[in-house]
Amino acid sequence: MLSVKHLIDTYSLTADDITQILDTAASFESVNNRAIKKVPALRGRTIVNLFLEPSTRTKSSFELAEKRLSADSLSMGGSTSSVVKGESLADTIQTIDAMNVDMFICRAKLAGTPQKITENTDAVVINAGDGKHQHPTQAMLDLYTIRKNFGHLDGLKVAIVGDLAHSRVCGSLAPALKTMGADVTLVGPPTFQVDDPDWFGCPQTASLDEVIEDMDVVYMLRVQLERMEGAAIPSRREYNRLYGLDMKRVSRMKDDAIICHPGPMNRGMEINADVADCARSRILDQVNAGVLTRMAEMYLLLGGENNAVSA
Repeated sequence: MLSVKHLIDTYSLTADDITQILDTAASFESVNNRAIKKVPALRGRTIVNLFLEPSTRTKSSFELAEKRLSADSLSMGGSTSSVVKGESLADTIQTIDAMNVDMFICRAKLAGTPQKITENTDAVVINAGDGKHQHPTQAMLDLYTIRKNFGHLDGLKVAIVGDLAHSRVCGSLAPALKTMGADVTLVGPPTFQVDDPDWFGCPQTASLDEVIEDMDVVYMLRVQLERMEGAAIPSRREYNRLYGLDMKRVSRMKDDAIICHPGPMNRGMEINADVADCARSRILDQVNAGVLTRMAEMYLLLGGENNAVSA
């Protein structure tokens, strides 16, 4: 089992924790490839999906993962939650907790919300993305995708490119990659760079063209238009010219280098359509990995049955 009770951020995970998640996810691949995609690993466990922010990939993959583990789940949030009536988050969590649930999956606009939930329940909490802070389950599916492609993570050179300042993906992926021995470079325009790259322990540059030829993985971030709070940005065309991944830049990448993106994509802005769909792209592999790694995380945190895979 993991060394942590909750999955709130990637800083709390050891290399052994991450390896265990990735190895367990790999063991679930056979389940996802069956005609009947279900095992009794979490039968009788109750999981609440509390999504206070819109989501397609994360929410649907958690729901599928829960069903494939035979857990009972309840999805709520937004207009279906009493939070819209003025109820505090603490009261909402304590009310649901009184129903003896086993796990909360939380996605929220406000950073720190999942941590706050842990203070109001004895149930296990997984952070499914909180504001600009962290998105640890995204980081795990990214690591899974990259490791499956190369067979390892140690020593790989990874460029995380684009809207660094507003990205919770960057905040969780960079430290997770470093924990696993990868060499990370942050790339973005000056207005999108992180204030303190030393905190990440990664070099930061404004030039994608200077580093792209050395990278094993080029990880393009979505431009977070909804989180910019008035920040100055260039036009879509100018951003694409300076920082977008087009086929000209792809042609300069290493022969075996791959492309990742957390989705949803702004096609024609941070990534061109032909690049997103090219042979180097692992974007749909990332989506598939999301179900596997989220199955693994819930299974490990809830102490699933030993016959999870073989049943």
